Amino acid sequence: MTTHSQLFVNLSVKSLPRAVEFYTQLGYSFNAKFTDENATCMIVGENIFVMLLVEPFFQSFTKKTLVDASKQVESLIAVSLPGRAEVDALADKAAAAGATMHEPKDYGFMYQRSYDDLDGHTWEVFYMDPDADPSAAQQ
Repeated sequence: MTTHSQLFVNLSVKSLPRAVEFYTQLGYSFNAKFTDENATCMIVGENIFVMLLVEPFFQSFTKKTLVDASKQVESLIAVSLPGRAEVDALADKAAAAGATMHEPKDYGFMYQRSYDDLDGHTWEVFYMDPDADPSAAQQ
């Protein structure tokens, strides 16, 4: 089995200061050691990071065309939280910070709230009951 010690997700942003302000309002912190005018390292978990890169800098890492995340799906970024209340709290912070919110989903074994950040990246925050049976999911 392949395992990794850290996970870095790279996201393109139109305005780094605007993105930092948005995620700061959600309660995230940043590693100043990996921050300059082109990028910042957002700390999501003990070994989970999101690199926010201004579009020209992001483009320097790939020959592919950047998508407009407000119109096209590039990925769905899902992060778990320890309970439903924590899911609601983070989603409410995202809404207050200007995120575009999606309808909450309750599958019985999993509760999820999703939003698009200021650049259109879709985030799914969820709680999954470790004792519930996913085969009995509510539709």
